[in-house]
Amino acid sequence: MALRLPNAADLRAALIAAGLTTVLTIPILGIDITVVGINARLSSDLGAPLIAVAAVFVARLLHAPLAAALGGFGALRLLPSAERMAGYRRPVLLVLIAILLLWPFATSRGAVDIATLALIYVMLGLGLNIVVGFAGLLDLGYVAFYAVGAYSYALLTDYFGLSFWTCLPIAGLLAAAFGCALGFPVLRLRGDYLAIVTLGFGEIIRLLLNNLDSLTGGPDGIGNIPKPTLFGLEFNRRASEGYTPFHEFFGIPYDGGQKVIFLYLLAALLVLVTLYAINRLIRMPMGRAWEALREDEIAARSLGLNPTSIKLSAFTLGATFAGFAGCFFAARQGFINPESFTFIESAIVLAIVVLGGMGSQMGVILAAVALTVLPELARQFEEYRMLIFGLVMVLMMIWRPQGLLPARRVRVELP
Repeated sequence: MALRLPNAADLRAALIAAGLTTVLTIPILGIDITVVGINARLSSDLGAPLIAVAAVFVARLLHAPLAAALGGFGALRLLPSAERMAGYRRPVLLVLIAILLLWPFATSRGAVDIATLALIYVMLGLGLNIVVGFAGLLDLGYVAFYAVGAYSYALLTDYFGLSFWTCLPIAGLLAAAFGCALGFPVLRLRGDYLAIVTLGFGEIIRLLLNNLDSLTGGPDGIGNIPKPTLFGLEFNRRASEGYTPFHEFFGIPYDGGQKVIFLYLLAALLVLVTLYAINRLIRMPMGRAWEALREDEIAARSLGLNPTSIKLSAFTLGATFAGFAGCFFAARQGFINPESFTFIESAIVLAIVVLGGMGSQMGVILAAVALTVLPELARQFEEYRMLIFGLVMVLMMIWRPQGLLPARRVRVELP
């Protein structure tokens, strides 16, 4: 199909987009505040805003003609469809697992540390994908379960001296209990009302952690959280009483990178276990019930399904994996406080699920890695990080609303 010229409607839409871009970019990119002594001085540089406005104007002006000429550029057909990817799923999965396990031995310590953080967000994204992607329940307070898992390990090891491996299932169970407790009040809610209640629940948990000074340390948090051990072997230069250093047991020189690699491999193991468990769950009747509830709750009721148990199971299991991620996060950081569990964390995890494709596990993994690694590669744009993040979200909702790798839906085609 030939490329047509922009018409009056295209020009009008381009002018509106350019005007909105002007209003948004000039206060952020065009005005600089310089403090001289006790005085503040404003200086302006309109170069970057004008470039942004021109780029948006041209892109919006040519969007409709290009979409018509390319037969639906808005669908972003450059990415492979879920149907074409299905035949290559197993080989690709094996290659990805091999790369995942060999990665820490072929790169720098800093890259391994960033990859470990990305794996934490992968676990969180996979857990929230159960609630939002499979069950269709909008949860804006998911960070609360993440905080419960982290503080469970910190408090249990501080007061009772329990190890990481003992606290890991306990953190998951406690987070699951909080998920079930959240599920009961919201059984009759949906949509915006459900989102508001879950948002309030997340803020309640954060405020409790902030104000229970005698138990949680309040704003000061909890420090000196011990790292995980490998069958009683610690990855420190000198082990604590009753433990043996890893390098002494194997007779190798001490290297601080050993601890980083171990934490990465532990995070990779947790991600693989999470993936396996969720894949088994979605193929069970419980997983089919989640999808039925997401598509049509009234139809699910008419089939004899109990929406109460379905919603509770989704909240409970999604919270369990957040508890595991929180327990590992506390062990990796060695220090936690309530500011580690603000609403922005819930927003980022929800953005991972939406960008990857709701219900798509591979899409969630891809989005989690992208949102974690790309900001680290663009440190020079740190002050514009949230602006770029919001712009990417807007563009994705316009051109790829189903996500990077949308979930493959079971369908029947009639002749």
